Amino acid sequence: MPELAKKFADVNTWVFDLDNTLYPADSQVFGQIAEKIAQYVQEITGKDSAEAHKIQHGYYLEYGTTLNGLMLKHDVDPEHYLEFVHDIDHSTLQHNGRLKQALEQLPGRRFILTNGTRKHAQNITERLGISGLFDGVFGISEAQYIPKPKEETYQMFLDSHNIDPAGAAMFEDLPKNLVVPKKLGMETVLVLPESSGGGPQAFAQIAGEHAAHVDHFTSNLDGFLEDLMLGDSATDEPAESLR
Repeated sequence: MPELAKKFADVNTWVFDLDNTLYPADSQVFGQIAEKIAQYVQEITGKDSAEAHKIQHGYYLEYGTTLNGLMLKHDVDPEHYLEFVHDIDHSTLQHNGRLKQALEQLPGRRFILTNGTRKHAQNITERLGISGLFDGVFGISEAQYIPKPKEETYQMFLDSHNIDPAGAAMFEDLPKNLVVPKKLGMETVLVLPESSGGGPQAFAQIAGEHAAHVDHFTSNLDGFLEDLMLGDSATDEPAESLR
């Protein structure tokens, strides 16, 4: 058995973040969401655009998501907020037959764990052509608006789907969101932006203080999954394993 595949031999549950993970970070999707969030903050606070961006960033850093900050500081209705910020143009995303085939080959169950919504996940996966491949989507509403990287969010997700973390793998684009999965015993994979080049230097810079919680990294999710199942160098940029 190829070395990379050995590391995933006991995995029977595959957990994927949504934004900037199942689709490339340069797809101009999450940037739209960020702008909608800033618009919402501007409307709620009455601040100008520049100040709204500062507030947005501050809430994200202090409370984990801008939504949490708005709920605590401005008594915002979370569902109204989520509907507004995810009302975006998805036409920049294209059907990804290669990802579809790679996901289909994974043994066991597949899930999406996102700080977005189930509706947003459905819109994204439909555009990518992978909407029927997941056994469940656990979004921010299902998490009672408690975002990753809070440990209780992961625990709610695992409990709701009866998942043993020792037999699961987590794919994420944010290193801090892999700290708890690693602690719980999951195999962890950091998905780097394609524009980063995906090499060790890019990994070190992006992973930073959370690097120890990352088992593998790649800038090509499709190729990484192919390497797992096919056991060969399916991409020009082979998957990187850190142990």
